[in-house]
Amino acid sequence: MYKVVSTDAHRFPPTVEPGILAEVGAELVAVQCKNQDDVIAVTKDADGILASLTPMTRPVMETWTRMKVIARYGIGVDSVDLQAATDHGVYVTNVPDFCYDEVSDTALSLILAVSRKVVAMHQLVRQRVYNRALAHPIYKLRGKTLGLVAFGRIAQAVARKAIPFGFKILAYDPYVKPGTFVDLPVDFVGLEELLRRSDVISLHTPLTSETRHMIGRAQFQMMKPTAFFINTARGPVVDQQALTTALKEKWIAGAGLDVLEKEPPDPSDPILDFENVVLTPHYASYSEEAYQEVREKAARQIVQVLRGEVPTCLVNREVLKK
Repeated sequence: MYKVVSTDAHRFPPTVEPGILAEVGAELVAVQCKNQDDVIAVTKDADGILASLTPMTRPVMETWTRMKVIARYGIGVDSVDLQAATDHGVYVTNVPDFCYDEVSDTALSLILAVSRKVVAMHQLVRQRVYNRALAHPIYKLRGKTLGLVAFGRIAQAVARKAIPFGFKILAYDPYVKPGTFVDLPVDFVGLEELLRRSDVISLHTPLTSETRHMIGRAQFQMMKPTAFFINTARGPVVDQQALTTALKEKWIAGAGLDVLEKEPPDPSDPILDFENVVLTPHYASYSEEAYQEVREKAARQIVQVLRGEVPTCLVNREVLKK
């Protein structure tokens, strides 16, 4: 019998996974791993892993005797040491079409909440202060420029949903070939031009060694003082100390953040105290439907591998050379 471990059962309590895995005689062990020792103890004799946030590091992998596949509940694979997995002959899979509606909806929600000062006004009314003059100034969105940093599935969904609001759309993505999106009124420009021209900047890049801290002090200083910065991607893509400075010094007008560089943040983190920042707890991917779908698709990747097949959503394709 195969052994498959879910290392983040607190985040993804098993629902459909046991039945899917049973198709190949695999038993699911669902646990909440709090540290590296927990991961080693429960996975060293496993054949597969279903993982969300738990780091899969080289020291952990060096203890494995039977591991064949790590299936990520989601799109990003920054919690997995891909090179180490490849070195150990372990497939790494993801669910690339996960939650693009949910995250794009959240990005639009943050854009509206920050620009229309929805949260600030809500809090005032709850305090029995009923005075719309306190919202001044607010500017219309129609005719403004929305800049999308990276143009994958989620950013494309944001673009399609933002166009009816009257936004002009700019995008930066060095991996997109010119002419790929002729059906969308999107102008592809360099990152610096996007930052200087945009009234709203929405970040959609994965976290890699290339993108870590790609938005820092210099980038915030390029933005308009009336610009809003939105991040529903990964916290460490942004230098949060630089973002804090940008807000304090009014280099930008505000921010909407579903992700932070450290999660959860320290209670004393100054980012929590800005009135022009709307914060959500890294929940943009969530809907009941999306979380059920990602469970099924991640488990199906493991079933493929245990049947001796190459998984459909293989991330580290170099492993095929092993």
